[in-house]
Amino acid sequence: MTQQLTWLDQARDAERHGDVAAETAALSAAIQSDRANIAAMLAMAELQRRLHDNRAAASFYRLALGTATQSGNVPVSLHPGLRRAEQFLMASERAFADHLLGQLRSAGIDARTATPRVAEALRLLAGEQQVFLQQPSMFYFPGLVQRPFFDREMFDWVAAIEAATDAIRAELLALNDTAPDRFGPYVTAAPNRPPPNNPLLDKPDWGAAWLWKDGQIAEGMDLLCPTTLAALSRAPQPIIPGRAPLALFSRLTPGTHIQPHHGMLNTRLVCHLPLVVPDGCGLRVGAETRSWVEGELLIFDDSIEHEAWNRGTSDRAILLFEIWRPDLDADEREQLTRIFSAIDSYSEQ
Repeated sequence: MTQQLTWLDQARDAERHGDVAAETAALSAAIQSDRANIAAMLAMAELQRRLHDNRAAASFYRLALGTATQSGNVPVSLHPGLRRAEQFLMASERAFADHLLGQLRSAGIDARTATPRVAEALRLLAGEQQVFLQQPSMFYFPGLVQRPFFDREMFDWVAAIEAATDAIRAELLALNDTAPDRFGPYVTAAPNRPPPNNPLLDKPDWGAAWLWKDGQIAEGMDLLCPTTLAALSRAPQPIIPGRAPLALFSRLTPGTHIQPHHGMLNTRLVCHLPLVVPDGCGLRVGAETRSWVEGELLIFDDSIEHEAWNRGTSDRAILLFEIWRPDLDADEREQLTRIFSAIDSYSEQ
């Protein structure tokens, strides 16, 4: 406590005498000798504000806030200073964004004229958009492109599947009429495992009629949905015994919301062929939200945070399946198949 009074007294005496160098030295020494000295960090930030160096002030305010978060037990006397820090940072970030965007507009660069990636970078820099990255829950493969949605034009097999939309929809509707029991809850608990913490657990609100499951065609589906299975054979589906291919008709009832989550792997992409889509349905992947359009594939990386909803008045139905990522070469796909097979063989022991 005596040491704290010493640096504080020195800093205050220097401020009274207008000796900026001495005040800076006292505060710097206090911060260097005690990396948890939030009071000295806040005082240094205030000094930088008086000197009109807002960028320096912001750096010390951030240090103080970060230290306070790590500490978890901050004296009440410091709370007003920390609130000032938060307010200053919010205002300075907005001022910086306004300055930056104003400078760019004067140079003829704005959201309308910038390329999509430059526009996104500007939104991130201005704090208008959050960074969303691949965070698979089970297996992460490094070095893959961080992209929420993939353009349909990238894939030469897309046109053949989209051309079969009407026939695939007809098989779905026939399934609804003649074999409705094929649909069960998508979210279920595995035997001898804790149930997932998901509000849709065992609920028909998110329904699934499996076409391929655990690497095999679901029993009887080759007779009920031959056209759908034939169309799926056009796609580069992973073939992993006991695991893939994976394909299903996915149904969302009105009012259903699939909460934000991450997929298990970043080595695949998930494909949605929209078949029945009422108004009010949407899919968000990362910072980008899209609507389903019947007959047009949506292809996305489900290892990036995503959510979906049906705010319409009738069921939404899609054909859902997975494909290898295009940025994995043949050798990597073959080695990954061996890796996943080895993982599954361990779980079976």
